[in-house]
Amino acid sequence: MKERNNNTLITEHLLDWYGKEGRDLPWRETTDPYKIWISEIILQQTRVVQGRDYYFRFIEKFPNVKSLANAEEDEVLKLWQGLGYYTRARNVHAAAKQVMDSFNGIFPSTYSDIISLKGIGEYTAAAIASIAFNEPYAVVDGNVFRVVARLFGITLSIHSSEGKKMIKEIAQSLLNMEDPGRYNQAVMDFGALICTPAQPKCMACVLQDHCMAFAGNQVGELPVNDRKISIRNRYFHYFHIQHNGNTFLQKRNGSDIWKNLFEFPLIETPEPADFTVLEKTEPFRKLFHGLSSISVDHRLAIRHQLTHQAIHTLFYRIIIPGNIPYNPPEEIFKIENEQLSEYPVSRLIHKYLEII
Repeated sequence: MKERNNNTLITEHLLDWYGKEGRDLPWRETTDPYKIWISEIILQQTRVVQGRDYYFRFIEKFPNVKSLANAEEDEVLKLWQGLGYYTRARNVHAAAKQVMDSFNGIFPSTYSDIISLKGIGEYTAAAIASIAFNEPYAVVDGNVFRVVARLFGITLSIHSSEGKKMIKEIAQSLLNMEDPGRYNQAVMDFGALICTPAQPKCMACVLQDHCMAFAGNQVGELPVNDRKISIRNRYFHYFHIQHNGNTFLQKRNGSDIWKNLFEFPLIETPEPADFTVLEKTEPFRKLFHGLSSISVDHRLAIRHQLTHQAIHTLFYRIIIPGNIPYNPPEEIFKIENEQLSEYPVSRLIHKYLEII
């Protein structure tokens, strides 16, 4: 009974706090599952301040599931450009088609159906089901893991099966069954604004009296995150080739990063390499076949960090004189310089284009 009463008090304090301090976000003004879904996908791996503008642009371009399902993938990827993690965009597009094909164009209203959509996991399904349809499913994301681990002094790793199971059970026990959507938004905001990863605002915390981590001076130690991330270094050499008012691009295929996005012709090397080394490689000779000499008009180095990869990049701008014919390999195609902004590219290419 004591645990239940304590949980009830925590829930009441959270909801009271949310009523006064919760963030004013545009997707909270609706119970439309489509709009809630889009907002949740955009906010994965994206800060709210950046995601807000993308949300408005996305909803304006694709106001409903049908318009998104009928779009070309390049349109979706272009609108997503700059957000990164482009698998999200491809999954959103695929899931919209799934809604049209499997649910007669009506966004599903149950947790089990929602989670069947491509790219939607437990957290997103719980958010949509609770906010749009009042289904009693607790959201469990990084914010919730942190809040629950500190409140209940959980010293198990949040990456262990035992730790995950314990936190999910506690999160569900804290859920307000009458208004699960509002409670879920409250705990997410609380983790984002008060119980932050670094420098949490413990002195302003309405749950301070219930927090075992605060009482035991363990706030900085919890949650326990023992996952070690291995970073792979990759070395990219991009060639921004210009000839007679044209630029040359290729499309990324396969299962590597940035699938189906466009980029300049690329040579990847297993270790750092300068231009004199690149000139001796077979991909370079193939790329510039028939040209007696190549001069670099501009060179730019950019390091781009992904979750598990560090991309060390050198961009070379090559301007081929108009009176010299240029015939690139068949996978490379030319566009007019002015058309470059129409093609969806990775954040890395986007960074380069912002600088030049």
